[in-house]
Amino acid sequence: MGLKLGYIGLTLVAVVFLVWIGKKAIERSSLNKNKNLIILVLSLLLWQLFIVVISSSGILKTYDFPPRFALFFIVPSFIFTGTFLYRNRNKNWIHSIPEHWVINFQSFRVLVETLFVFSVAKGILHPLVTIEGYNFDMIFAFTAPVLTFLVYSKKILGRKTVLYWNYLGLAIIASIIFLFMSSIYKPELWGENAPMLPTDMLTYPYVLIAGFLMPTAVFLHVLSIVQIRKFK
Repeated sequence: MGLKLGYIGLTLVAVVFLVWIGKKAIERSSLNKNKNLIILVLSLLLWQLFIVVISSSGILKTYDFPPRFALFFIVPSFIFTGTFLYRNRNKNWIHSIPEHWVINFQSFRVLVETLFVFSVAKGILHPLVTIEGYNFDMIFAFTAPVLTFLVYSKKILGRKTVLYWNYLGLAIIASIIFLFMSSIYKPELWGENAPMLPTDMLTYPYVLIAGFLMPTAVFLHVLSIVQIRKFK
């Protein structure tokens, strides 16, 4: 129960943060502040409800190809991120959100990876997809506050460093997706003959990894990239 509450609690923290930065953007750039804030909150809550309903239906609990958790969660969230931020790339609200907030919050991935380690102990994940294996996301997440300190506080590094840092973060996320996918559909790459991840991973709240926590990290990376490139 404690592990499940950890995933749910971290998701709630991420939701609150997205509402917080969304509220900041709306307050500084919107004429319909209350309406847009309500839309933001409802959208996030409805997505959470969607995750609960889909995962509770049992439709995800199969490793048939193509992966259903990717079709229901990852692909839609990536399409939303790309479309939404591309359409709004020239809007003033993009810069209403302090750049260092967006970067610093990526530290939440340290907690995600910590939950991964506990998930291995519970038999929910394989060590391969954690820091015990080839997942270096925890190390990357620790660099977020260091980067903001050097770029925004001390101004030792330029904003272009943030751009490269975001690209590296996206590459690391891509490598983690590869780890998950290959451990399921190409386990022979890792010396196994059967999928290395139990189907329990496809139940709630563990699907929050693919359904919300990882997409949130991607969204913040792309948002930061748009902010830096627009500034340039």
